[in-house]
Amino acid sequence: MNRILDGRVAVVTGAGRGIGRSHALELARHGAAVVVNDLGGATDGTGNSGQAAQQVADEITAAGGTAVANTDDVADWDGARALIAHAVAAFGRLDILVNNAGILRDSSLVSMTPEAWDAVIHVHLRGTVGPTHHAARHWRAVAKETGSPVDARIVNTSSASGLYGNFGQANYGAAKAGVAAMTVIAAIELAAYGVTVNAVAPVARTRMTEGLLLDTPDIDLRPEHISPLVAWLAGPGGATVTGRVFGAGGGLVGVVEPWRMGPHAQRADIWDAAELAQVMPGLVEKAAPNMDMTGLAPRGGTA
Repeated sequence: MNRILDGRVAVVTGAGRGIGRSHALELARHGAAVVVNDLGGATDGTGNSGQAAQQVADEITAAGGTAVANTDDVADWDGARALIAHAVAAFGRLDILVNNAGILRDSSLVSMTPEAWDAVIHVHLRGTVGPTHHAARHWRAVAKETGSPVDARIVNTSSASGLYGNFGQANYGAAKAGVAAMTVIAAIELAAYGVTVNAVAPVARTRMTEGLLLDTPDIDLRPEHISPLVAWLAGPGGATVTGRVFGAGGGLVGVVEPWRMGPHAQRADIWDAAELAQVMPGLVEKAAPNMDMTGLAPRGGTA
């Protein structure tokens, strides 16, 4: 086996179960020392237990790898700082940050509560920007001290809900769309320090996606299909790729193409609404349709 992460140190948030667990195991399999972060709570973010993170860390060490457990709250600014400090204290460096922690509190907009909205936005967006902020400050300090860029990676977790939309997930989709946008901006800002930033929108069957995925028994949706892409982005291959969002699941890997200006019209002075009535319907008709949750077929259409 070609171990592409020997000597590297990785932090994986939300790594106690599901996709995060798979990421931690895969990075360790490729030689990385892993800080396994997880609060050990329920899918809605309630409760906590250190057992989930410790079990994955033990699983890695039992397989001959190197790992430590961490239960800091990554959505808390000080918790995120403590997590990054833990990695540096335990292993002397930090090379890879995988932001994967998340919760679900699904509801249609007409039934959405402020608490459900705030909790999901808090965990997904604060839980991504906090570790990213403190890791970036660490890497900036290293770059200044050594006089040369670091060779570091950030891999964020977006979602098809945020990219294409899904009923009942306005809070989750808004958060995951924010993660995708943050990925592009962070890639621009951190390039000078030698940090690449990408995101993966996974499709996998886990405790968080029970009841959300279509009945597709013929498609293998194990989380293990996602993690090789994360390992590749965390390794040498990720050195030349930044600011991108990828889709992965069930054997599929692909690049999600970003928002761009489609059919358009332009004039030098201000448009009148009556004039736009003659222009806009034609532009909309020419525009590519919104995609369904697969990202491969028009919403309401067929692949």
